[in-house]
Amino acid sequence: MECTAADHCRNLVRQHDRDRYLSALFAAEEHRDALLALYAFDVEINRIPDIVSDPMPGEIRLQWWSDALQNIAHGSVEANPVAASLVQVIETYRLPTTPLLDLIEAHTFDLYNDPMPMLTDLEGYAGETVSAVMQLAAIILAGGRDPGTADVSGHAGAALGIVDMLRRIPWHTAKRQVFLPADVLGRHGMSSEEVLEPICSSRLHAVVQEMCAHARHHLDRFEQAFVAAGCQGLAAAYLQTGIAPAYLKVFECGRKDPRKDLVEIPQWRRQWTLWRTARRLASLNP
Repeated sequence: MECTAADHCRNLVRQHDRDRYLSALFAAEEHRDALLALYAFDVEINRIPDIVSDPMPGEIRLQWWSDALQNIAHGSVEANPVAASLVQVIETYRLPTTPLLDLIEAHTFDLYNDPMPMLTDLEGYAGETVSAVMQLAAIILAGGRDPGTADVSGHAGAALGIVDMLRRIPWHTAKRQVFLPADVLGRHGMSSEEVLEPICSSRLHAVVQEMCAHARHHLDRFEQAFVAAGCQGLAAAYLQTGIAPAYLKVFECGRKDPRKDLVEIPQWRRQWTLWRTARRLASLNP
C-alpha cells in the first residue's frame, strides 16, 4: 500500500516524538493529521543538528525549510511529504508563517557552541521553538482562529523547554555545548566551561535545582493562564505539561549526574500521565 504524506508525518512523529504523537490522538479526529504535520515539521528541524557533522550543512538545511515556507524554489516542496503537508495545513488553517520562520532561525543556535547568555535568552529560545508549536497547535484545534492562548503557550513552552534542556545536558556536553544560562551558572559560582569538566560538583546540582524551580514557576503560570483563557477543546496542544513534573522530580532529588545520566520516564507511565492530564485540563474548563 502506498504511503501518503499524512502517513509519513504520522510515522515520523510516532518514531521520534512519541509523546506528541499520543497527545494528538486526544484531539478531534478532523484535526489530527494537521497536528501531526506540524509536529513532523518540528521533528525535522530538531533532528538537523544530530544528522550534520558541522554547522554549514545544518544552515543549508534550515535555509531550505525557510525558503520552502516563503515559496522560494529550492527543489520541489511537493517532493518532501512533510513540507507538502505543512504547506497544506498553513493554507487550510490560515496559520501565520512568521512563527515557523522564527522557529527555524532560533534553531540556528543549536548548530554552534555558543553559551546561552541569560535565563531570559533561554526562555526566549523556548518561546520561539516549543511555545510557537503549541500556539500553532492551539490555532489548529480552534479551527483556524486565534484562541487567545499566547500566554498559555508561552508559559507551557518555557516550562517544557527548560525540562527538555535539562534532559539533553548529556547530549549537549558530548558536543561541547552548554544550554544552561550563564547568569544562572554565575549565581552559583560556575562558568560555562566548568559544566564541561569531568567532575560533577555540588554547584552544578544547585544550578539544576534553580532551573527546576523556574520550570515549576512556568507550569503554575501555565495552569492559571489556561483557566483564564477558557481553553475548551484545546487541551491536546498542552498535554505534555503533565509529564514535566515527573522529570523535574528526578532532577530535584539530585542523585544523578545531569551531564551523564539520561533521565527517562517509562513509556507506560508517560502514556497514563497524558490521559490523566487530558482529564484534569478538561475539568479546569468544563
